Amino acid sequence: MPDYIYKARDSAGKSVAGTLVATDQQEALIQLGQQNLFPVSVQAAPTTGIPKLNRDPRVSATMLVAFYSQLADLLTSGVPLLRSLKLIQDQAANPTLKEVVGDIRDQVADGKRLAQAMARHPKTFSTLVISLVEAGEEGSFLEDALRRLALFVQHQNELKGKVIGAMIYPAFVGTFGVVIAIIMLVFFVPKFQPIFDRMEAERGLPWATNTLMGISDTLQVYWIPLLVGIAVAVVLGMRALQSERGRQIFDGMVVKDFKVGPLNIGVAAIARNLAVARFCRVLGTLLQNGVPMLRSIAIARKATGNVVIEEAIEQASEFVSSGKSLAGPLRQSTFFTADVVEMIAVAEESNQLERVLVEVSDQLERKVQTRLDMLVRLLEPLMLLALAAFVLFIVAALLLPILQSSNMV
Repeated sequence: MPDYIYKARDSAGKSVAGTLVATDQQEALIQLGQQNLFPVSVQAAPTTGIPKLNRDPRVSATMLVAFYSQLADLLTSGVPLLRSLKLIQDQAANPTLKEVVGDIRDQVADGKRLAQAMARHPKTFSTLVISLVEAGEEGSFLEDALRRLALFVQHQNELKGKVIGAMIYPAFVGTFGVVIAIIMLVFFVPKFQPIFDRMEAERGLPWATNTLMGISDTLQVYWIPLLVGIAVAVVLGMRALQSERGRQIFDGMVVKDFKVGPLNIGVAAIARNLAVARFCRVLGTLLQNGVPMLRSIAIARKATGNVVIEEAIEQASEFVSSGKSLAGPLRQSTFFTADVVEMIAVAEESNQLERVLVEVSDQLERKVQTRLDMLVRLLEPLMLLALAAFVLFIVAALLLPILQSSNMV
C-alpha cells in the first residue's frame, strides 16, 4: 500500500500534518475521519525513495514464514525491533530478502512504523500482511500477529503445494500423450504413404486411413502456420484474461457447473470452495488481529482470486456497512453453500465469527482435497484410455488397407 501525505485540522482547529498507509485516497480519508481529523489535502507520497531491486523482487513463501517467525521470536525475547531486523538481515541467505529487510530497518530507524516500511515493498508483502502488522502495532500485540501471519502463510503454501502436486501426474500424462501423437503422425505414419497411394489408386482406402493421412499431411505441410496460430491464440488469450471483461467471463466459467450427461465434473465446486476458503481464512485472521470488519472484508474479498465471487462479497459488504449481518446477503449468492452460510449466521449471533470463519476454511479445504483426489483418480484412467484409443485408431487405420488387400487376394 502506498504512503499518503496529509494536512488536516483536529477538533480544536489546530493544523496537523503527517503520513499514513492506505490502499487508495478514499481509504486515507476514512482513516483521517476515524482519527477525528478534518482533511485539508491528501496526496500520494512521492515514490522516488523506494529502492529499485536489481534482483527478482519475489521472495518464496517459505522464506517469508521464517522471517515472520524469527522476528516474532526475537521481539518476544525482548530484542528491540531495529536490532531484530539487523540480525535477520545479516542472517538472510536470499539476496532479495536481505535487501528488503535492510530497507525496512532503515525506514524504521527514520521513524516510520513497521507496517509503513513493509508497505514500500508490495511485491514482497501483500495487503493482508500489512494490515495484520499494522493492527498488531496499534493493538500492542505485534509478536502474536507475526506468529499468526507465519502460520497463515505456511498453511496457504501447503494447500497450494497439495493442489499443484495432485495435478502433476495428469499434466505429465497429457503432455506425454500429445508428444507421442505428434511423433507418430509426423515421423511414423508418412512411411506408409507410398503404399497407401498405390492402394488408393487401385481400390480406394477406408475413411479411417484417409483421415489419418490427412492429419499427418496437415502437420507436415502447415506446421509453421499451426505453431504461429497457437502462439497468437495464447497471446490473445492472455491479453483477454488481463482485461476486466475477459477476467469476468473466465472466472464466471470457472465457477459454473459443467456436466457431461448426468455426470457433474466437479471442477467448479473445487474452484468455488477454494475461493470461499481463502476468503474465510483471510477474514477470520484479520478479525482475530483486531482489523475492523469493513476493512477486513475489503481485503479478504480480494484474496478469493475470482472477480465474480469478489463482486458478490462486495455487494454483501454494503449490507454490513448499513448495520446488517454478513450471512444474509451471502445466502442470496450461489457461491456460498447453505451449511457455510448457516455457520456464519450462528457465529455472528454468538460473537464468534473470527473463530468460526477459520473452522469453515479448514472444513472447505478438506472438502477440496477430497474432491481433488477423486477428480485426479478419475482423470488418470480417462487420459490413459484416450491415449490408448488414439494409438488404436492409428494402428487400425494403418492395418485396415492391408487386411482388405489380403482378403481380396
